[in-house]
Amino acid sequence: MTTKSFDKAPSTLPLMLRAALPAVPGVGSLPGVKHTSRDVPDLVLERGGVVTDPEHLQRYLEVCGFGHADAVPATYPHMSAFALHLALMTDTSFPFAPMGLVHLRNRITQHRPVTPDDVLDVSVRADDLRPHPKGRLIDLLTTVTAGGDVVWEEVTTLFSRGSGSGAETSAAPLEGVDAPSGVVHWRLGGDLGRRYGAVSGDRNPIHLHPLTAKAFGFPRNIAHGMWTKARCLAALQNRLPDAHVVDVEFKKPILLPSTVVFGYETDGDAIRFGVKAQKKSATHLVGRVTSL
Repeated sequence: MTTKSFDKAPSTLPLMLRAALPAVPGVGSLPGVKHTSRDVPDLVLERGGVVTDPEHLQRYLEVCGFGHADAVPATYPHMSAFALHLALMTDTSFPFAPMGLVHLRNRITQHRPVTPDDVLDVSVRADDLRPHPKGRLIDLLTTVTAGGDVVWEEVTTLFSRGSGSGAETSAAPLEGVDAPSGVVHWRLGGDLGRRYGAVSGDRNPIHLHPLTAKAFGFPRNIAHGMWTKARCLAALQNRLPDAHVVDVEFKKPILLPSTVVFGYETDGDAIRFGVKAQKKSATHLVGRVTSL
């Protein structure tokens, strides 16, 4: 296993440009651009000594709807991992071109609350390249430690569309789980993708403007999946245990601007939640919180 270490977060803008190159006619087949591997890359990316910038944290809380708390939101450590995710996906040893991937599922395991004073070490690798009826799946695994102890983990499941390679080798975490109905309406502005992208560094063109989204087949720009997950956890902020697992599956993209409906139900120690369209009741996200 090859390990690549970073003293600071890689700059996401050059990585975004590199991510787009495989889609450019005549460029995508060039050496150093084309993704030729068909296996999980033998590569670990890591960054040590990550500290929380209070100003950045405040901007994140505001754009995602969190109130003040002693610990950072369960979704916030994803901010320190995103640039490493992008660096891994743009490496030509990664089996898929990044711009064609769909963020299908996300699981966060918070072993204990992460505080703004924690000094974190972040590690990212890929795993479990597997079949899907409409293509293939691969996971990005993120591990965050503080003082040598694992405090936070994430599984980011990515879908690459193509000829179906068979049924999934194991059941999806939320298979058979439906999003509950709700009454809380969120009115999302057309600039949401730009505002969240400025905080997260995820400036994928599909999130920024209608014109750039149309170039990738969307009628309008769409909300970030990780913003939607964060906004749901903000709505549940006072109900979350200190140690928990949050699974979500992203169903239908949220076109911006739009109004969506949030709902949740409790089932023992678990909380089931979801986001639906206001008019057609199409499900955008379904999720579940379980205690550790």
